[in-house]
Amino acid sequence: MCEATAYLLKNGQEELILKDVDVIEPDGDSVRIVNIFGEQKVLKAEIHSLNLINHKVILVEKV
Repeated sequence: MCEATAYLLKNGQEELILKDVDVIEPDGDSVRIVNIFGEQKVLKAEIHSLNLINHKVILVEKV
């Protein structure tokens, strides 16, 4: 499986946001993430880094 896990970076710590993510889309000032089960979250954030080998997406909040 090629899905990723999305984390929000806060104070140097990775906070789990959503597992099994297969869609990441910009949504104005925010980013919308959707997993394979249809669960979705919209965060006022941007992509900080992607680690495709480890299936990890790191987001940071926009100020």
